[in-house]
Parts: sequence; C-alpha cells; structure tokens
Amino acid sequence: MTFDTNTAIRLLTMISLGGLLFTVGLRLTWDEVVASLRRCHLGWLVPANFVVPPVLALALARLFHIPTDIAIGMLLLAAAPFAPVVPIFTRMAKGDLALAGALTALFPFFSALLTPLVCEAGLKILVGNGSLNFSVWTVLVVLVSTITLPLTAGVLFSHWLPVAGRKILKPLEVVSEAAGAVSLAFVTFVEFREILATGWKPLLAMALGSEILLISGYAFSGPAPAVRRVVALGTSNRNIALLVALESFPGTPVVAAVVANGLLLIFLGLLHVAFWHFRPYHRSHD
Repeated sequence: MTFDTNTAIRLLTMISLGGLLFTVGLRLTWDEVVASLRRCHLGWLVPANFVVPPVLALALARLFHIPTDIAIGMLLLAAAPFAPVVPIFTRMAKGDLALAGALTALFPFFSALLTPLVCEAGLKILVGNGSLNFSVWTVLVVLVSTITLPLTAGVLFSHWLPVAGRKILKPLEVVSEAAGAVSLAFVTFVEFREILATGWKPLLAMALGSEILLISGYAFSGPAPAVRRVVALGTSNRNIALLVALESFPGTPVVAAVVANGLLLIFLGLLHVAFWHFRPYHRSHD
C-alpha cells in the first residue's frame, strides 16, 4: 500500500472509532461506570486477556502450521483485548454497557505497556531473534486518542449537556457507523487479494480461538448475565490492531492477516450479539 492509502485508512479508522465511542459515552454516567467497575475484578481480567489469548494463538498457529506473517497478524490481535466495538456489541446484546465502556476505556493503558511486551515475546517464538518495531508511546497515544478520550468526552458531554447529548446521539451514531463501514470496505478493497490468500486454515484457527475465549470469559466472570456477556465479548473480540499493524508492518502480509482475521472476529461477534439479543433474559442465569 502507498503512504496516501495508509493515511486514508488511518484517518477513516480514527474518525469511526472516535465517533462510535463518543456516542457510547453519551449513554453513560460516572455513577454507572464506577458502580460497574466495583462489580468487576480487574485482577484476573488483565492476565486473562494478555496472557491466555496470545498463548492460545501461538499454540493454534503451530497446530495448524500457519505461515509466519499470518501468525504474526494473529498474535497482534491476540495481544490487543477489548476491541472498540465491544460497547456497541454489548448494547445490542443487552449486557452491562457501563462496564463495557469502562473496561474499553481502561484497557488501552494496559495495552500500551503490555501489548508490545507480549508481541516481542511471541515474535521470538515465531521467528527467533526478530523484533517488532513498537513504540510504547506511539501505541499509547493511538489507543488513548481513539478509545479512551472519546469515551470520556462522551460521558462528560452527557453530564454537562444532557439535552444536547440526547439530540446529537442518533445522528452521530449514523455518521460514525457509516465511517466505520467505509473504512472497513476501503481496507478490504485495498487488501482484497492478500485477504483471499490468507486461506481457510488461519481463519479456522482464529475462529476456534475466539470461541474458546468467549466460552472461557463467560464461564469465569461471575453469576450476573450482563457482566458475563461483557467479559465474553471483550475477551473474544480482540482489537483489530489495524493502526498498530500499519505502523509496524506497512506493506506486508501481516496487515492483510490482521484485516482478514479482524473481519472474522466481527462476524462472529455479531452472531453472538444476535443470539443474546433475541434470547429471553434471565436474571439468575443465562
């Protein structure tokens, strides 16, 4: 891809993420966020999202004999938890939106420190002494500016200007979702040949890993169905890591692998959302 194409993809992705997460913030209050965090134990969520998924991805890559470039794309996804779509999926799946928003805003800070370390360790397993071109501060700025800040700004806007927030909510959602669709369609078009070359085995391996993470996250996150749905969706729907891939591996098959597997995760996430959305809600069990 050329520099101009990379820039266009970055801009469209950042606009979409920022808009979507700002609208999620408009639906939340500080009290809801704090109360949800108190019901959730971060102590086990951090290792569950930064240790288990990368180990699982590497194991599946070895089991399915995945080519190195595609395995690196899988590793990038596995090392980047709580995708920005998780709050949107949570809202549609009738989960705890405040918890989803809070965790999605907090995890970029963990990712900025842990994702480069996890990827460095994983890459040594895949290619020996190679090293990723990661800048911790660049990753932090990208993640915080596209996820944490828009979410926080939405909550603040809703708190200070609740009437205006309700008026702009729907139009902003439409614009942001349209930008997201354009961004996804554009990068799919640009990387289409490389995506087709990914093959079925990497996609099968990624789908299997995603389902294992979804079931595990759901099973070990307590009795409340709304919380269990958040953790399951956040653990299985990895951050698409497209911006990180563009920074670290421009013009390589790694970018196409991230896009192909990211699209698969979005598709699987939508299937889970549809299942929970139309399933009768039970307070004691799900």
